[in-house]
Amino acid sequence: MSPSSPHSHPLLLLRDIERRSRQHAVGLPLQVEVKQTWSGVAFRLADNHLVAALLEVREILTYPALAPVPGAKDWVKGIANVRGNLLPIINLQSYLGRHGALAGRRSRVLVIQQAGVFAGLVVDEVLGMKHFLEEEYRPELPQAVEGAAGDYLQGCYVQDGQGWGVFSMHRLAQSPAFLRVAN
Repeated sequence: MSPSSPHSHPLLLLRDIERRSRQHAVGLPLQVEVKQTWSGVAFRLADNHLVAALLEVREILTYPALAPVPGAKDWVKGIANVRGNLLPIINLQSYLGRHGALAGRRSRVLVIQQAGVFAGLVVDEVLGMKHFLEEEYRPELPQAVEGAAGDYLQGCYVQDGQGWGVFSMHRLAQSPAFLRVAN
């Protein structure tokens, strides 16, 4: 290499490599608008499709063995021992004033720990995680949801023509009616 060549100095060599790389580089991908999403645990109560905020559900269990709770309301199904912790099990449909179906093969227990309340809520089925775009949110309640369930809903998400009521576990745990379990 001759002393006047662009490769004679390391800095000049790097600049030459950069220049040649830019000539052959493919353009950067277009920046795509990132849309805000909301995620929740989807579940079913009878024909109602509901979601609870992901952070409001601590875990999901299969229906556990229960010990009865004498003197409790009929919607309190019993107490379960979950890894050494006593967990009251509540039939959510019965609590909401509907005929609570017996726990079936698809029934699950949503464990909540909200506002000092640690409880398990029996639902007909857990449908997995559901992700919604913020623009799919509607402040009004879905038409299919009726009765006391509406007291715990905070709007709904509509996706592919299906309304998903947003069920607030926090609102439920703060409800005086939910806290009164004794007959």
